[in-house]
Amino acid sequence: MVEQSERFRVQWVDTDAGGRIHFTAPFRWAESTELALYRSIGLPSDRVGDLPRRHVEADYLRVLAFDDEIELHLRVARVGTTSITYEWTAVKDGEPAIEGSHTVVHVDGDGRPAPLDASLRRLLSR
Repeated sequence: MVEQSERFRVQWVDTDAGGRIHFTAPFRWAESTELALYRSIGLPSDRVGDLPRRHVEADYLRVLAFDDEIELHLRVARVGTTSITYEWTAVKDGEPAIEGSHTVVHVDGDGRPAPLDASLRRLLSR
C-alpha cells in the first residue's frame, strides 16, 4: 500500500500549558501528511473535501514537547468501497512516540457515503 512521510517541529501552538503536545496536534500532522500523499498521487485539491473523517484514534507512547522534531509516517492500511483507513506513527529520535489511525469516508453532494472512484482505489492500493 501507499506510504508518505513528513517532518514536523512541535510548535508553541501544538502544546498545552505544561509545554507538552496537546492531544490534537498529531491529528493535524497526520492530516498534513495525508494531504501530501494525495498530492503525490495527483488527487486534485478540490476532491479532498469529499473525504471527511469518520473515526480517529491515537496512543501516546512518549512525551513530545515544544521544539521537538518528529517524522510522521502514514500508510494506507485499507481501501474499502467508500472509505480509506490510514495508520500512522509519529517518531522522535527513531522511537515511536504516537501511534494512530483515522478513517475517511467518500461522500456525495448530500454528505452521504458514496463509492470511491476506481482510479483512486487503484492509486491507493498499489
